[in-house]
Amino acid sequence: MTEKLTPSDPARIGGHRLLARLGAGGMGVVYLGRAESGELAAVKVILPEYADQPEFRARFRREVAAARRVDSPWAVPVTGADPDAAAPWLATAFVPGPSLAEAVATCGPLPPRGVRILGRMLARALTAVHDAGLVHRDVKPGNVLLDVDGPRLIDFGIARATEETALTSADMVVGTPGFLAPEQARAQPASPASDVFALGCLLSYAATGRPPFGTGAVDALLYRTVHDEPDLDGVPDDTRQLLERCLAKDPAARPTAREVDETLVEDTPHDTADWLPDAVVRLIADRSAAMLALPDIEATALDATTDEQPTEVPADAPRPGSRRRFLLLGGGAALLAAGGGAALWATRRADDTAPTSSSGTRRWILGVQADLTGPQKSVGQAQERGIRLAVEQFNSRKDKPFTLTLKTADDGGDATRAAKVARTLAADRDLLAVIGSTGDETTGASLDSYDEQLVPQLTASSAQSVYGVSEPRHFLQAVPGYTNLPATAAFHVQSQGARRVGVLIDRDGGIPAWQLGRTMFQNLGVLKIAGEPRVVPRLAEDLTAVVAEMAAGRPDGFVYTGTPARAAAVARALAQTDFDGLRVLGYPAAGPDFLTAAGTAADGWQVFAPYIDPSAAPVRAFATAYRKRYGSAPAYWAAEAYDVARMVITRLTEAGGRPSRNRLYDLLAKRAYKGLVRTYAFDEEYGWWLNSYEIFRYEVKGGRYSYAGKVDL
Repeated sequence: MTEKLTPSDPARIGGHRLLARLGAGGMGVVYLGRAESGELAAVKVILPEYADQPEFRARFRREVAAARRVDSPWAVPVTGADPDAAAPWLATAFVPGPSLAEAVATCGPLPPRGVRILGRMLARALTAVHDAGLVHRDVKPGNVLLDVDGPRLIDFGIARATEETALTSADMVVGTPGFLAPEQARAQPASPASDVFALGCLLSYAATGRPPFGTGAVDALLYRTVHDEPDLDGVPDDTRQLLERCLAKDPAARPTAREVDETLVEDTPHDTADWLPDAVVRLIADRSAAMLALPDIEATALDATTDEQPTEVPADAPRPGSRRRFLLLGGGAALLAAGGGAALWATRRADDTAPTSSSGTRRWILGVQADLTGPQKSVGQAQERGIRLAVEQFNSRKDKPFTLTLKTADDGGDATRAAKVARTLAADRDLLAVIGSTGDETTGASLDSYDEQLVPQLTASSAQSVYGVSEPRHFLQAVPGYTNLPATAAFHVQSQGARRVGVLIDRDGGIPAWQLGRTMFQNLGVLKIAGEPRVVPRLAEDLTAVVAEMAAGRPDGFVYTGTPARAAAVARALAQTDFDGLRVLGYPAAGPDFLTAAGTAADGWQVFAPYIDPSAAPVRAFATAYRKRYGSAPAYWAAEAYDVARMVITRLTEAGGRPSRNRLYDLLAKRAYKGLVRTYAFDEEYGWWLNSYEIFRYEVKGGRYSYAGKVDL
């Protein structure tokens, strides 16, 4: 839906009279504009702070060039662009209708003829894409807009020239889980055959109302895409065979987009909507009527000038939810998304203007978001105390260049509450950065709120590889991820002489269990160690039989990733067998509950964790100061949070004055910091942890976790 222009919005862009806002996203604003010809257009304009970046401008120029090369009535055309303007912009034809995803979700699957017509027109659009030497790489229901005369393929923001795909990083996955090809899931370069696979997934969804590889966790979707056959139940017989060919695991076995067009024998509509169900036609009509009920032209701050550059978006401007790109394991995606009337970017704002205190002097605030009262309160409280100690030590310095204020928010380990407190913290214009949250779910729930306000967000304990479909731009993961740790553990298993290892992945442990277990199995394979994986569902009540069966295979190593309670059950079950080999426990399951519930069966289990023991020599001075301040020894994770706080404080001090949030993020992301626990270094573009080898080993002895030191490789 449209939104009114704000007083600071431009009146005109590139010959377009702007009528309303269509939405906003990470890099700019999308406007509804009317060209001098009277035609409506979706005009997206880059914010100046990004237009000043040469690499970003180069990417935008490539996007424009890619979109211009596609010539098809079923692909949204570019109607104008100026990538070299002070505020680069791109205009495309305006399509007011809903997406295929919305139509199917609202009205149900399309009838067989509708699926055939949809497939034929989209195949022709992809043929044009491929003939232009491009690969779309993100064909999905959300990137198809419906109009009465046919669909429109949009979003060429991540399209790449065929010759450029070889330059894609080997650890990059671009696309949408459930609608990408097996080779993309393996982080291999996409090809036109990858688009055909995605088209097959899209048509199956249109015919049945569900993706052919199901839904759920990202890793599970990728695994099923690579290894499982698609679920085509409900697909009409006259198109099922074609979709089976499109969904072949081998790219060479798939038809081309042109062959899909030729195989689907169906007349395409001519200015008629008879190929769509009545309910979808009504949805298109309603959406078109609502979108085309144009607001009155409102006065804007630039009406009296000839300047067409956008200015800063006011803090109270409406902020639609941002659409993010899927990323996995250090991968990346293009920055922009083209087409239609979708709200594709998140509005950004500057953060270094307008003092907020009554005295006119801005405060220097460091935020902490943590679980202080919920299921991970022991970790959250330890981290909050570690951060507070770092701030107090800094403020006690006589030569401090500023006084730092700590502002704490308790999210209770609840995602809904986490999003709420994040919005509140992020709204404080004096907030420079925030450390948190404690857990994966709460961290993921808070990302958008901080990112929309450019607040650098650092987590010292959330180790998830991806968060839904988010692509945070101001997020730094100051902890080795779940996919980093297993490599260290696998090398240790190899050093102990293990040759066959059973890996029990308990889905009750959620994403951490899956990522740790799956990556452990993969790393064992790289080291030529025979891995024997078993995956048990959340609803499995008794794991005893599974453990006994795995032990009967005579492995010399056993790995469990899951929950503390079920880990205890596994430990007891394994103790009842004659297994006497190496035992490894995924660290999220290694809490005090495991020791209590497992009893003597816990002895001998080893844990590889990203947190150092508070009594270890590198953090002994910190532990002494902590004990003096709080009257007790620090818990796990306190030293890591203390390190991260000192890193932020160091960068603030080095800035030579109050930095903007963008400037602070750059200082944090682009420069390594040597802390007490480890050296913190990040991928400059995506904020992922780079150093994967500073992992610490523990072994249960006498009912407690005995620290065995850093794992040396």
